[in-house]
Amino acid sequence: MPNSDPGGSVRPSSQEALVGRYAPSPTGRIHAGNIFASLVAFIVARRSGGHMAMRIEDLDPDRSKQAYIDAIFRDYELLGLEWEGEAVYQSKRREAYEDAFRRIRAGHRVYECFCTRADIHAASAPHRGEKAVYPGTCRALTAEQRRLRIEGGRRPAWRLEVPPVRIGLVDGLQGAYGQWLDRDCGDFIIKRNDGAFAYQLAVVVDDAAQGVTSVVRGVDLLPSTPQQIFLQRCLGLVTPAYAHVPLLVAKRDRRLSKRDRDAGMEELLGRYKTAEGILGHIAYRAGLISDDAPTSAEELVSCARLDALAGKIQIPWNGAAHERD
Repeated sequence: MPNSDPGGSVRPSSQEALVGRYAPSPTGRIHAGNIFASLVAFIVARRSGGHMAMRIEDLDPDRSKQAYIDAIFRDYELLGLEWEGEAVYQSKRREAYEDAFRRIRAGHRVYECFCTRADIHAASAPHRGEKAVYPGTCRALTAEQRRLRIEGGRRPAWRLEVPPVRIGLVDGLQGAYGQWLDRDCGDFIIKRNDGAFAYQLAVVVDDAAQGVTSVVRGVDLLPSTPQQIFLQRCLGLVTPAYAHVPLLVAKRDRRLSKRDRDAGMEELLGRYKTAEGILGHIAYRAGLISDDAPTSAEELVSCARLDALAGKIQIPWNGAAHERD
C-alpha cells in the first residue's frame, strides 16, 4: 500500500493491484481533457491488474443534471473505459461527510469563518499566482464577535486549522512536490457557508470508502493534494498513490472546458467517427503513441508510453507538449 516516510513524503508501492477511479462532475458533456485523464487512470489501474471505480461528483445541485449523468455512463461505455461495482453519488453521501466532519472536530481545531472571498483577497496577496492564502482572520474571534456576525446575517463556513508542517509526495508523473500547510495553503474550508461539504473533504472520504489506491487526475489539482493528505491523516485513512496528468489546453494556454464546448464528445464523434478514433487521436496528441490511428482503450493498456507525460504540465490540443517550468 502507499506509505509515508518520517519526512512526510508519500511514496506509492509498485507491488499491488490498484483500484483507480473516474470522478466526473455532471455539469456538461465530457470533453477531450476528461477523456484523457480517465484514459490514463484506466491504463495505470489495468497495468497493475487492478480495476476502476465510478463516482459521480454531484455536490453542486444547481449545476448537476440527470441528463449529463446519463450521458457520462453512455460515453464511458462507448469509449470502453470500464469500471466495476455500483457508481457512487456524492449527493447521497451527506451522512458520511457529517461523520467525518464530527471526527475531525473531535481531534483538531475547526472554527467558524465569516470571511468572503473579497475579504481574503484584500488581506492576503495571491500565492504563487494560484490563490490567496487564508490569513487566519477568524481564527481568534471571540464568542461575542461570532454572535454579532451571525445576528448580522452572516453565515459561517468551517475551517480546519493547519499546523506548520510540510506535506510532500512523490507524484507518479510530476515527481517530488510538497507544501508547507501554514504558508502555502492556510486553514482551509471543509464545510461551506451554505451547509454543503467542501470538495476536499468529500473526495477524501469517498476515495477511502471506494477502496481507491490510485488517483490519476489533472495537474491543476496537484496543489490540493497536500491538503487532502492532511485530511487523510486526520481521519486515519490510507493515502493513495497520486499521478497528475498534464492538461489539454486550447489556444493561449486556456484549458479545455465543458462550458466552452472545447473538443466535446459530440464534436469528437463528429470528427473522429468512432470511440477508437477519439482515443487514438487523444493518445497521439499526448505522445502516448506514435501514429494518429484508431486505437481501443484495451490496446492502449499495452502500448501507451506513459513516460511521455512525465514532468509535463500542458499539452496543446493542437501542438507539442510544454515541459514544467
